Amino acid sequence: MLFRPATEADLGRLLHCAVGEPVSWAHPERLRSFLADGHYRYDRVWVAEQDGEILARAVWWGFPGTGPLALDCLYTHPSVADRVTLAADLLRHAHDAFGDRPAYHVFLPVGWRDNHAVAAAVGWRHEACRRAGLTDELERLRYAWTPGSPVPEPSGRLIFREEPDDEAFVAAFAAASAGSPDHHTRQALLVKDPETQAREDLADYLAMPGDRSWWRLACTPSGELAGFALPSANASGPVVGYLGVLPEHRGRGYVDDLLAEITRCHAARGARRIAAGTDTGNLPMARAFERAGYELFAIRLVLSANPVNT
Repeated sequence: MLFRPATEADLGRLLHCAVGEPVSWAHPERLRSFLADGHYRYDRVWVAEQDGEILARAVWWGFPGTGPLALDCLYTHPSVADRVTLAADLLRHAHDAFGDRPAYHVFLPVGWRDNHAVAAAVGWRHEACRRAGLTDELERLRYAWTPGSPVPEPSGRLIFREEPDDEAFVAAFAAASAGSPDHHTRQALLVKDPETQAREDLADYLAMPGDRSWWRLACTPSGELAGFALPSANASGPVVGYLGVLPEHRGRGYVDDLLAEITRCHAARGARRIAAGTDTGNLPMARAFERAGYELFAIRLVLSANPVNT
């Protein structure tokens, strides 16, 4: 079995790697589009090949100009008897080449465990990822706001202002990380100091298609920094992005004000849909989305390497 990154000459065969199971995957239209705009690259598409036939394919997503950030698709040919072993071997070869183990993101319907076909499709992929070192599991709730929900009015409790200095956001991100209920933040802080993590977060949000001028710091009427709100966008359109309340200002419901500011920002530019997400364990954020008229529509399952063991 030959494990290798794909090349442009493989495109025709890559397009025929069709996933018939009910999970998210890099379908032909997505593959062509993302290869064209740089979110996919041939060196981030790996294949397992035997006698000239592609028996497995793994596709990683990333921002143009960056390394692989997330596994987007895991496929094996229907003829493969032991798909778990082959997929795990493919992932391990790619991870060795990357020098990293990017998380696998699978987009699923609400209540997916009760759907036998979906659960089966996730099951073998989950085991392959586990064998390849992606041992941590997280579910994120996916929400969306549409114009059928009202645009929240400003409460007047916080004053929002532009801040062109990135260092101000680094400081705000780092301060808000203390005691954060966000899983990604908590995991990162097991192996990184708050400033390092803040700078990495800043770089990620600067790389997104959202406009940097949309970002806001939030202050109390007396001038104290209380939090921040980052409306942003991804390849599919407007997203909530990132928001945070500093520890000394928690417990006052400011999360509603920050989310409202992001929603107003996008709605004022005519957004027809604003996507958002939070961990299943972050109940305060989930309830804030529901209060703001965001509707739960899907689940994102994230399988990742434990940061302590990487």
